[in-house]
Amino acid sequence: MQVANVNLPITVTGRHVSVTEAMREYAQKKVEGLHLDYPKIIEAKVLLDVEGYRHIAEIVLHCANHITIEADTETSDMYASIDETISKIARRMRKHKTRMLKSHRPKRGETKLLHETVYSQNFPEDEKEEVVPLIIHEEKYPIRNLFPEEAIMDMELSERNFVVFTNAGNGHLSVLFRRKDGDYGVIEPQSAPRAEA
Repeated sequence: MQVANVNLPITVTGRHVSVTEAMREYAQKKVEGLHLDYPKIIEAKVLLDVEGYRHIAEIVLHCANHITIEADTETSDMYASIDETISKIARRMRKHKTRMLKSHRPKRGETKLLHETVYSQNFPEDEKEEVVPLIIHEEKYPIRNLFPEEAIMDMELSERNFVVFTNAGNGHLSVLFRRKDGDYGVIEPQSAPRAEA
């Protein structure tokens, strides 16, 4: 976790107000104290503005992965404006990180069910137990009418290594598969000749 932003370039500028050294140090200390583990802050800009009794603090963070976070707050005290803007930035960062984590989690319904199998620990060492393969995943597969070129495009858009389709050219059930050399192969099932009695 990034607990401190070391050597972070922070620019503090004022609009309609001359920025005192105390204001500059306070703003820099607050930005450096942001405890963010994602994304990494590359540069920070703090803009302090005074319009009558309105004290506005605006902070813009330029972060890794082209992420820009900005927030501003208006109060009657510049230090309170800086504090509130830092709080807003931290909330936005937590929200962004939560959204990123949720987008990388598997969606509901994607969990595969594996049946539990218990094997005996007491088996003779000289006998090799033959392992029977199990079907661990079943799914419904719609068979569509496609030309072979459309089946290739369909396979390129998915992560499958095969496409089962009805060939729109000849009406036969076909299986398109990706060969090890990168080319494609097509299997068309053929009925076995009937044995004469």
